[in-house]
Amino acid sequence: MDYIRLTISIKDEFQELLIAELFDLDFEGFQEEDDVLIATIPASEFDDYTREEIEQFLMSFGEDAHIMNEEIIPPQNWNQNWEQSIEPQYVGKFYVRPTWSDPSTDEGIIDLLIDPKMAFGTGYHGTTRMILEWLPDLIRKGDKVLDAGTGTGILGIAALKLGAASAFGFDIDEWSEHNAAENIELNKVDNFEVKLGSTEVIPDDSEFDVILANINRNALIQLIPELLNYLKKGGYLLLSGLLKEDEIIMRELESVQELTFIKTHQQKEWISILFEK
Repeated sequence: MDYIRLTISIKDEFQELLIAELFDLDFEGFQEEDDVLIATIPASEFDDYTREEIEQFLMSFGEDAHIMNEEIIPPQNWNQNWEQSIEPQYVGKFYVRPTWSDPSTDEGIIDLLIDPKMAFGTGYHGTTRMILEWLPDLIRKGDKVLDAGTGTGILGIAALKLGAASAFGFDIDEWSEHNAAENIELNKVDNFEVKLGSTEVIPDDSEFDVILANINRNALIQLIPELLNYLKKGGYLLLSGLLKEDEIIMRELESVQELTFIKTHQQKEWISILFEK
């Protein structure tokens, strides 16, 4: 399958905002450089309408923001290219690493083995990092956890390593379902079930102590009323995948749902929000 690669001139401080927009337009890969963002999308998903949407969005960042180059990239081993770009990293109490790197020798650090296969949730994006940093203060021994939009499975795996009794994850991306299963096996965690689909795949009698949802604002607004049916009274709903500008509308959930706002965390333009039912 051919890909389209766009080289976009945009200042460093605006790149995360642009990535969020392009991710919603089905772009799959990003490379951030000094005042330049390189983004790739399957050629079948790119047309004049998509390009026009991008150009209109870029106008909000001033005249220096523009598409510099557009080229067709023939089929290649995207997984291999992706793997070569992944380096281990510390995220709070976790050491997130691919299998081809050595574990951390630091005392008290929890090893998280994540071999990403282009699924969202490597731990590198601010939205994932914020949840990982928050989890040690949130997860209690014996908790049942729901990981909505599980991606690589990193959040459910992390919760289990912190003492959660079980985790259930779902994702509409078939690739993510397979990748999460691989990472569950790599980390040797038990009681983590992942299914392909959305809220309809959650077992009817399920009840969770913690629900994690790292998706995007529009998807969260649609999913939250259904997710709350599975959250225990006194349970926690931790949301991410949100921009700072989304906080006002997400805080309105307090008045329309059985939720109490607890706290917001921020990394650059991204935020995560904690609610209690």
